[in-house]
Amino acid sequence: MDPLKAVPPPESNLHFLDYWRIIRIRKTVILAVFLLVVVTATVVTFILPEWYSSTVRIRVDRDISDIAGLTERQSFGGIYDPFFIQTEYEVIQSEAILHKVIEKLDLNTRWARKYRTEGKLKTDETMLVLKKRMIDVRSVRNTSIIEIRVFSDDSKEAADIANEIAEAYKDYRLEERKKRTLEGIKTLEDRWEEQENKVREARKKVDELRTTLKVSDTYASDNAPSPLLSAESLRRIQFLATEKRNMYIEAETLLSRLKGLDRQELRQTIPTAAPDLLLNSWLEQLNLAEQKLITLKKDYGPEHAEVIKIASTVEDLDKKIDARVDGILNGLDSRVAALKDGLDSFQKDLEEAKNTDITNARESQPYFEAKRSLEELQRFSEILALKIASEKIDVELPKSAVVIITDWAKPGLKPDRPNKTLNIALGIIVGLMVGVGLAFFIEYLDTSVKTIDDVERALQAPVLGVIPQNVGLLIKEGADSPHAEAYRVLRTNLLFSRKNDKLNTVCIVSAGAGEGKTTTIFNLATVSAQSGQRVLVVDSDLRRPTLHKLLRVSNTIGLTSYLLRQNKLEEVIQTTSLPTLDFVPSGKLPSSSLGILSSSAMKDVINELKQRYDFVFFDSPPIMGVSDASILASEVDMTIQVIQYRRYPQAMNIRAKQLIEKVGGNLVGIVLNNINMSQDESYYYYSGYYHDYYSRNEEESAAKQEASGGSKTRLDIKQRF
Repeated sequence: MDPLKAVPPPESNLHFLDYWRIIRIRKTVILAVFLLVVVTATVVTFILPEWYSSTVRIRVDRDISDIAGLTERQSFGGIYDPFFIQTEYEVIQSEAILHKVIEKLDLNTRWARKYRTEGKLKTDETMLVLKKRMIDVRSVRNTSIIEIRVFSDDSKEAADIANEIAEAYKDYRLEERKKRTLEGIKTLEDRWEEQENKVREARKKVDELRTTLKVSDTYASDNAPSPLLSAESLRRIQFLATEKRNMYIEAETLLSRLKGLDRQELRQTIPTAAPDLLLNSWLEQLNLAEQKLITLKKDYGPEHAEVIKIASTVEDLDKKIDARVDGILNGLDSRVAALKDGLDSFQKDLEEAKNTDITNARESQPYFEAKRSLEELQRFSEILALKIASEKIDVELPKSAVVIITDWAKPGLKPDRPNKTLNIALGIIVGLMVGVGLAFFIEYLDTSVKTIDDVERALQAPVLGVIPQNVGLLIKEGADSPHAEAYRVLRTNLLFSRKNDKLNTVCIVSAGAGEGKTTTIFNLATVSAQSGQRVLVVDSDLRRPTLHKLLRVSNTIGLTSYLLRQNKLEEVIQTTSLPTLDFVPSGKLPSSSLGILSSSAMKDVINELKQRYDFVFFDSPPIMGVSDASILASEVDMTIQVIQYRRYPQAMNIRAKQLIEKVGGNLVGIVLNNINMSQDESYYYYSGYYHDYYSRNEEESAAKQEASGGSKTRLDIKQRF
């Protein structure tokens, strides 16, 4: 398994150490902004004029009398009303109050002299300064107490203004209450006068209607005409009428039934239907006489004197009974007729009484309506008169002060503004916040490569090496240079990245100029040569060659001279101070031969050099600028991309990688260059440990050399003496 194979990109989650890394990297920005804000806040704080404050506390109540009015109940205390308190805030800061304060203290003249202005300030200008810059009104939580705080550069002036605002507000409340009460009484009196005029007109109309309609004095004081039939009388009369009707119907029914009977049935029915003592007596006598007649006829026969006498008595009784029955029937007939006449007369009188009542009510209705209207007007007039009397008494009643000054303002002993400690502390806090915020914002805008994770996540390629800042040429610094280990790590990773030992031609490219590509390739070749391998460095950056300047050799002949068949390969290869390291300069490039790297001669020279050397390194121009780097990447065995730390955007590096892959180049990995090890501790494990180890070894060697040198000196001294 290849240990340097690219791993899947990890999720981009910021750790606490990432935030700390950003702060360390951007510490210059943070410190500069922090100092700028703190110094500015401090300077402004000490430049600002000193202001003193004075506070007066007042208790604000609603308008309530000590003694209740005639139409209200006595009220003690009140309920906290935040809307009322908030309204009074605005009243205290209104023109009505501040104008009085300005006039009372003559602030227009005082401030004109104070600010060295000719004449007087305008009241509106003075009030604007007073309201916007000097007054702060607030309430004590859940109470009706208001604090009026005034700021001024003169402590006595601040106290005078605060006390005068409280006094002006107190006078304003008293005047407004009295003014509203008097205006209300005046309005009520005007309304009462108007109502009295309506009462007089209504009374005049009532008198006229009484005369016109001839309303009797008997019921003129009532609200309606007195009816002939009251409700109780009408119920009683209706009961009597029902009773008379029932009697008539009963008598008529009895008479009709009796008239339909014969003589014998009448004799049997009348005693029950219409009892009569005489008739009953005769019927009993007739019954006894008939019984006696029957007995005598049996005993004496029909011709007997006694029988004849009894028979004569029976006959006489029959006549009397018939006559009595006819009389009873006639009496019943007369009674029915009398009941009928009485009932008709009673109903007629009842209807006449009803009609009379209706007529009287209809004719006198305008009078009583006018009378009711007059009474309503009189009642409303009486209510108004009572209200006026109540308000007049209420005005004279003692009142509790609606504004009570609980604490008078006193001149301040020390200035309240500016609060130097608070301002400087806020400056420190804001400076830190702005500095850190700006640092993170700059970091957010910076899309360049910052970490190995950025490379592996964006380019999907392994990182072969991490090169620190301020690296020089190892050929001059020597094999024991502190920076050599970083290139040894790079060389080792490159060797392990090869899939075949025959892959020994390497091209190093970069997305843009100035990323350290030339230094990287030469130092990599140097450590390879120091390890005993035969190495050749070819400067194939034909447009802007620089390797010959680093080695201080001539660039008259070189790669182009061989490709153009002007010189042999042995003539263009130059040696260096390292026996195993050779160098081929770029040579002069005619303008007519810009595409020479894509020629077959270039491929031939690459194959030739592969056979002669263990490693051949080709320097190239930036791949985003010209096509030479892409051509070289397609012709060599391996390609390494150099990315400078925090220089170019990631998109540019990704594009460079895509160009390499597009031409078929074998990108084996990435080299991160110019890393600031002191700022980013995440790179310590790539080269920091070696720096520490190497530095300790170097110090120990120097100490040993010094000790041996000291012993030799002492020996020389002994030999001299």
